[in-house]
Amino acid sequence: MTARTSFGRKAASTTPAWVDKWLAACHDLAELERSNPMTDAVIEELDGRMIRVGDRWLADFASCNYLGFDLERQIIEAVPAYLDKWGTHPSWSRLLGSPVLYTRIEERLTELLGAQDTLVLPTITLIHMSVIPVLAGAGTIYVESRAHKTIYEGCQFAASRGATIKRFRFEDPDDLERLLKEPGASPRLICVDGVNSMTGNAVDLPAFAELARRYNALLYVDDAHGFGIIGERSDDELSPYGNRGNSIVRYSGETYENIVLVSGLSKSYSSLAAFLTCPPELKRLLKTAAPPYLYSGPSPVASLATVLAGLELNEQRGDAIRAELWRKTSVVLDCLDRMGVHTPNRSGFPIIEVPLARDKDIDAVGRYLFDNGIYVTLAAYPLVPRNEVGFRIQVTAANTDAEIESLVEVLGRLANRFDLQPIRSPRKVA
Repeated sequence: MTARTSFGRKAASTTPAWVDKWLAACHDLAELERSNPMTDAVIEELDGRMIRVGDRWLADFASCNYLGFDLERQIIEAVPAYLDKWGTHPSWSRLLGSPVLYTRIEERLTELLGAQDTLVLPTITLIHMSVIPVLAGAGTIYVESRAHKTIYEGCQFAASRGATIKRFRFEDPDDLERLLKEPGASPRLICVDGVNSMTGNAVDLPAFAELARRYNALLYVDDAHGFGIIGERSDDELSPYGNRGNSIVRYSGETYENIVLVSGLSKSYSSLAAFLTCPPELKRLLKTAAPPYLYSGPSPVASLATVLAGLELNEQRGDAIRAELWRKTSVVLDCLDRMGVHTPNRSGFPIIEVPLARDKDIDAVGRYLFDNGIYVTLAAYPLVPRNEVGFRIQVTAANTDAEIESLVEVLGRLANRFDLQPIRSPRKVA
């Protein structure tokens, strides 16, 4: 038996069957990684939201730094003072020695979110892998079919410790209720995304929260792409994103009863850290039961400083920044509407997926965008179903109007050259 690696070389005939299976399953993605300049690219320089790959400058619409905090001088200039005081890295595990910077961040987050308490850990992935097994125990996990891959990894780890996993259909609380009515061991844990990382749409949080409370379950929400962008609603809000960027729970007008909110600070706050909301008694448990608190190296001091400076900036002018982000995102969505091009985004949030009519066009489309100075996230099979293969645009507040105009112009030419999926229904913004 002969197989090919992702580099196109013939593999030895002794390649294990399980390796061949993975190579076959990921063939499209591996070929894209091998051949397309917009995958696994080395970014050698940046100037605002312009990036240089080789000798080519491109407008970056693949960044998840939605608020542009990675480029804010106020934040950058705050970091050196923290480094002078704390050094580059507090290499104690948090259980052994937790710098007061963590306490300050958790207090600020708790107030911003309106939660009982928060716990900061290094990444969302580590939270999923460590907290989901603790919350699920030997009970039942109900996971949405299109929840993030890292949630599924956490669920699989929980399954190895005795939990049972049941999947329910994407955005379908009725299908979840069908499963909840069946016998299932307690504790019961429901896992969903807050704002979906591909569609850009928010989960119907009130519907899922109501089911969690009625069936004595805990709703576990990963809001990596919502925190910092959407927040509590009011009559004086500057944009439909709401105020303060304090996440989908507040945006939906919900409480934290039967809800654990998980999010990262690596996107909107451009920092290596993550957190979950929890009652104080759960926080105490996780300090010894969750391995990242006990064993993992902590976030670098620069990341902790970035969070604190970012929280200050958010209070000062975060709503104005979000209003600009909404305006720029609307320009792109309005362009797609005018061209009659489908995107699943019905929220107006700054994640815009553009699926292709033919999945085989993905390499050529990626090359066309790259050659025309636009850098996006390519979504190949099996990352998405074949009928959703395409590209994802992530708008940030740091993208200039000129970059937005360039994107719109290139999208117009792209639509004339390649078949994109036609619009299905008018988009409605909250």
